[in-house]
Amino acid sequence: MKKKILYTILILIVIGGACAFYGYSVMNTGFNIDKTVYLYIDEKRDYETLKREVIDSAKVGNISNFELLVSVLDYKESIKSGRYAVTPEMNIYDLIKNLRSGKQTPVKLKFNNIRTKEDLAERISDQLMISKDILLNALDDPDQCQKLGFNTETVVAMFIPNTYEFYWDVSLSTFLERMNKEYTKFWNTERLAKAKEINLTPAEVSTLASIVEEECMFTDEYPKVAGLYLNRLRVGQELQADPTVKFAVGDFSLRRILNKHTEVNSPYNTYRRTGLPPGPIRIPSIKGIDSVLNYSKHDYFYMCAKDDFSGYHNFASNYADHLRNRAKYTRALDARGIR
Repeated sequence: MKKKILYTILILIVIGGACAFYGYSVMNTGFNIDKTVYLYIDEKRDYETLKREVIDSAKVGNISNFELLVSVLDYKESIKSGRYAVTPEMNIYDLIKNLRSGKQTPVKLKFNNIRTKEDLAERISDQLMISKDILLNALDDPDQCQKLGFNTETVVAMFIPNTYEFYWDVSLSTFLERMNKEYTKFWNTERLAKAKEINLTPAEVSTLASIVEEECMFTDEYPKVAGLYLNRLRVGQELQADPTVKFAVGDFSLRRILNKHTEVNSPYNTYRRTGLPPGPIRIPSIKGIDSVLNYSKHDYFYMCAKDDFSGYHNFASNYADHLRNRAKYTRALDARGIR
């Protein structure tokens, strides 16, 4: 009888050990990757789509083991959206635990060198779950913009190009609130004081900076060009900035601005209207904004691209000198057949 009990205990131990070993082997199923990959779960929270990513992107060692553990841990009932990292040293238990708890890996959101709202919305949607159309609709909504302290023309000034950390599935409202806070943080006491000195609001500084950046190929010219435009604003002279005309006609590829372009009826055409246009013609960089705030003081009112096509400009304090500079550049354009 004792032997029988002993045999039974031994058998149970063996079975238990076998089960424990099996369970351990299932939980420790790994991924055939040599670098971190990311799984994305959108608002649909579709398990089949996730499973396909686990196979194709994470290259799970055994999908049956993954599904078994998903069932044991009842994960399908608690799917959370987000961006989840899968590292080479992880196993399926580690991953499912993170998926269940919503332990995401943040996104380092970056945007720079952006011209239009459409470009901005596309760049953001490429990095976050927010769709391009939803963000674009918000930026074109007067009420939404007003809540943020802007209008539909100036709202792009709220986006200060930098690197920001977000969760991939951040909501639109949370995203816009965060960008608004970053804008307020950027416009500190020192910058606000400098803007006041040149009699511009922060949005107007961004608008001028956007023109300066479009006008210049090289950043070392930013302060000088900013000073020129501020000179014009001070005396009420039209800015006559070619980039604003390109924006008005919707063609940034123009290499030569003709009379037909400068005659376009648009609030962004600074050949026909004095003062700044209604809003930025691109999203200016921090360097561009600070170049306006720390502009170069000089007596230049005119500039023209150099005829050597170096990307730099010739500057003039009077119209006669400007006409000579412009004639040289026009001859250079004609010689190259640029119309």
